[in-house]
Amino acid sequence: MVIEAFIFDMDGVIIDSEPLHFEVDMKTMAQLGSPISKESLEAYVGMTNPEMWTLIKKEYNLSQTVFEIIDLQLGAKLAYLRETEVTPIPGIRELLKELHERHIPIGLASSSPRVFIEAVLKKLEVSSYFTCIVSAEEVAKGKPAPDVYLEAAHQMNVSPAACWVLEDSRNGLKAARAAGMKCIGFINPNSGNQDLSAADIIVSTITEISVAGLT
Repeated sequence: MVIEAFIFDMDGVIIDSEPLHFEVDMKTMAQLGSPISKESLEAYVGMTNPEMWTLIKKEYNLSQTVFEIIDLQLGAKLAYLRETEVTPIPGIRELLKELHERHIPIGLASSSPRVFIEAVLKKLEVSSYFTCIVSAEEVAKGKPAPDVYLEAAHQMNVSPAACWVLEDSRNGLKAARAAGMKCIGFINPNSGNQDLSAADIIVSTITEISVAGLT
């Protein structure tokens, strides 16, 4: 089946934001009086904020509401984006350009809140490449459920089986697989110890991806 669309995850794929997420999440937990390690946070990579903080709130018996925690955390992340120079992961601009030149629709399916997604894409000046943007917080279930990827395929009016996905997390790959899509697993050391064995292709750099070879 010929490729009909290419769907990107964002965090750890388009932008190397996992270190930012880990740092802010650890600081948020410290502010709440319950320190957490980076290793403990790795299990939540790919999840939405509400899903992640609901689990952490229960495990650490936090008194704040999930909404209050997210408000604190998200504010810190948006401030970081405003104040810091950030660039796409090497090879991303070239991959977006090649997909665009080949007239392959490009989607984005991320577990981050839409406000953070849009802030990142605007900061990197790549918003115009995307046919659709879907936040997992806008569907019934976040990754590893397939909802966010199925919604992206629906919005682009393409068959899920004819879509390729670029992911860096175990939860993201599970979601893409459950949607019936083919997957490229990107080994990003900053995303922690992620099991990418479910991917059709595994790469350690974005430049290894051959669009012409995707079918």
